[in-house]
Amino acid sequence: MNRRHFLASTAAATLASTALATKATPLSKIATDDLAPVPDDAARPADAINPPGIRVAGIRMIPVMGGKYKVWTKHFGPASGKASVKVLLLHGGPGFSHEYLEAFESFLPQAGIEMYYYDQLGCNNSDQPDDPSLWTLARYTEEVEEVRRGLGLGLDENDKFVLLGHSWGGILAIEYALHYQQHLRGLVISNMTAGTQAYLKRTAALKQLLSPESLAKLTALEAKEDYDNPEYERLMMEELYPKMICRTKPWPEPADRAFRHANQKIYVQMQGKSEFLVTGNLKDWERWDRLHEIKVKALTIGAEHDEMDPEDMKKMAKLMQNATNLYCPNGSHLCMWDDQAIYFENLLKFLHSV
Repeated sequence: MNRRHFLASTAAATLASTALATKATPLSKIATDDLAPVPDDAARPADAINPPGIRVAGIRMIPVMGGKYKVWTKHFGPASGKASVKVLLLHGGPGFSHEYLEAFESFLPQAGIEMYYYDQLGCNNSDQPDDPSLWTLARYTEEVEEVRRGLGLGLDENDKFVLLGHSWGGILAIEYALHYQQHLRGLVISNMTAGTQAYLKRTAALKQLLSPESLAKLTALEAKEDYDNPEYERLMMEELYPKMICRTKPWPEPADRAFRHANQKIYVQMQGKSEFLVTGNLKDWERWDRLHEIKVKALTIGAEHDEMDPEDMKKMAKLMQNATNLYCPNGSHLCMWDDQAIYFENLLKFLHSV
């Protein structure tokens, strides 16, 4: 991300004159309540990577891989102990960031729900080591567990949390539930099918949304595996993604920002260079035959125009032991934006029910 020079000379002069004209209020005169530390900031135990005793807007760096790296997390919502439920969000990609999930900030905290999201290792605000051996499903699954412990979630029976994974984050959430279900109060799989083959079947069908001329261009570029061609990117970003990724016009700024900050090295290694051909290390991922092992209360979310088949989301809910399905009739892959009212009205009902 480019840093902005926020201390321009004119701004500095204005601030200086304002400071001279305004009498500052001594800290001793400020109400004690105004300085009371919020639980997710100042009251946390001291450690080597987070400054103690000050407010940091809910941001906490969590050590992962035995402290070799750190990942960025942020907390929103009521003080701990006053929330009805706690939710940890897992963003998609692989290699994207929490940013496109910022719509949640407008709904969950206002409903009395604590929410935490974080940038996975290699993404955005977290450390970005140049080590291809790190970009595997197994390691990322263990990272989620490290983040859970670092945030102090699910430490006992009365403190279990809800895990919500969107897209690739849904894969992570399924894997986490299969390995660490004992810590969960609930599970939400948003816009992710339970296997790569189902995903490929759906995306192949969505190519037909293109005009015959554009489809011919896309087919020719794919035949040559010319995925870095600017025309291939144009076809995706201008003709397909506005139909199946996000249908708002224009896109919400957080979605644009998440695309700008994507780590393509991670995406290519795990997914591949094409949205329609998985060549990365997720190519053989299939969990349909293990969904019955998920006993915790769950919600699957699908959308009519999504690159994941909404019928798959319904099927997944039936295969889990205690799951329901939410269908967003006007939404696409980012239905938290383009079918927002239905998405959050029903998500909040689920979260309050767990």
